[in-house]
Amino acid sequence: MTVGSPTTTGAPHVGLRYQCLSANGGRGPEMPDFPTSPCPGGIFVSNHFPACWDGKNLDSPDHQSHVYNTITMDGFTNAPPCPASHPVRMPQVTYETVWDTSKFNSMWPSGAPNPYVWSFEGVNGRGNHADYMFGWKGDALQRAMDKSECFYDGCGSLKKQAMSTASACTVKDMVGEQTDGWLSKLPGM
Repeated sequence: MTVGSPTTTGAPHVGLRYQCLSANGGRGPEMPDFPTSPCPGGIFVSNHFPACWDGKNLDSPDHQSHVYNTITMDGFTNAPPCPASHPVRMPQVTYETVWDTSKFNSMWPSGAPNPYVWSFEGVNGRGNHADYMFGWKGDALQRAMDKSECFYDGCGSLKKQAMSTASACTVKDMVGEQTDGWLSKLPGM
């Protein structure tokens, strides 16, 4: 399953959202694109994956139309019923990322709506991309789907990984170039 596309120029993807964080970490309203003014506490990005499947196709030419996103604006709630075209319920998965852009707020160019770009030169924010591939052991997924208790991180049917274990999973810099701070050009260019 995917959310967003690095080549999109049309309407924003329903599952991709941005929020400005306040200095104390509070979230502002959801936006379909990059913020247009500095965010005191950084930028919060959500990738809401589809929660309904057509029940037939494991993929589609666009890698998205075989699944359906039921997410609504401004709120992560239990997914509503799936439409007849995509009747099979799947886990509702969201990836959330916080970008600490606060140290660059004083450098925001005067009169510019947004100085940020994604590494593939995406300037509107619609191309943030996330992939999710299912990898469940035995009947763990079915047990979780059968229980209404499984919402957010509350699911006694599944073993939860400790945050310290998850945070220890890192990837070393393989290129060895400047990637932190305000850059004059995109890395690799």
